[in-house]
Amino acid sequence: MTTRHLVDPDFLPLIDLLPGNAFTREALPAIRVESENRFAFVGAPPIAPEIKVIEGEGGPLEVYWYDPSPGTSGCAALLHVHGGGMVIGSARSMQQGPSGMAAALGIPVASVEYRLAPEAPFPAQQNDCYAALKWLAANAEALGVDPARIGITGESAGGGLAAATALMARDLGGPALAAQFLTYPMLDHRTGNEACPYANPVTGEFVWTRAHNRFGWEALRGDYAADDARKGWFSPSLAEDLAGLPPTWIGTGSLDLFLDEDLDYALRLVKAGVPVELHSYPGAIHAFNAMTEATTAKAFTRDLLGAMARMLRI
Repeated sequence: MTTRHLVDPDFLPLIDLLPGNAFTREALPAIRVESENRFAFVGAPPIAPEIKVIEGEGGPLEVYWYDPSPGTSGCAALLHVHGGGMVIGSARSMQQGPSGMAAALGIPVASVEYRLAPEAPFPAQQNDCYAALKWLAANAEALGVDPARIGITGESAGGGLAAATALMARDLGGPALAAQFLTYPMLDHRTGNEACPYANPVTGEFVWTRAHNRFGWEALRGDYAADDARKGWFSPSLAEDLAGLPPTWIGTGSLDLFLDEDLDYALRLVKAGVPVELHSYPGAIHAFNAMTEATTAKAFTRDLLGAMARMLRI
């Protein structure tokens, strides 16, 4: 069965633009090059980044800093985490998203160049994102940032890592986050494998499939058993307690592979007493917002930026 007839026609070109390459360890280097080259044609970001080098667990860690008003103080700020299924993508090549947020909201945005799996399995990515959050909070005054108005955001794997970083910040005593903004976040390592708790027949056919998901999670997992107190940092859907997390915005597509885990996570947050704003966009596949001029993509952008402005008190 195909779900192509359910896809919003505005998003059909995306299926051909982002073909479902078979992910293997042997093919991964070529897939990474293809991904980097695709973003090279996007053009210059609205705000050029300043690359800051901070101390990470694995050595020097690059943070791309987009500041629309250098010298301003007391600003809200965002830590951005790029997507790529844990195995591809980079802050260097994926500048349009965080730069666009900085320009639209008038606040600084930091995008972290975290390590990728399988070369650096769990918890490398999570530790890199947490290191960037700690750096942003510790240097808030020098960066012109109000430490009480720092949010975290990410797309796909970046959304999952943003959720994991929020859990780490809660569990490890800070830094406090004002909000988390999760765009079709990759939260549940079981999705698409034999332990999958969801049986949705219309999700995950395009762009990011069940096979892709199995590869990404297996690469991230390495030899980690996911049976200790860190299991929610690895796969946020495994976190047993979601109480104490910051107010949350979640946006996903009705045909996205991650729809079910995102809806489940939102409901669990609500039951834990966390304020949640949830959007499911009809006919939307994974990465649908890349079609920026599509009506539904425009609605998504308005919803996300509006929530950021409201929740960070911009």
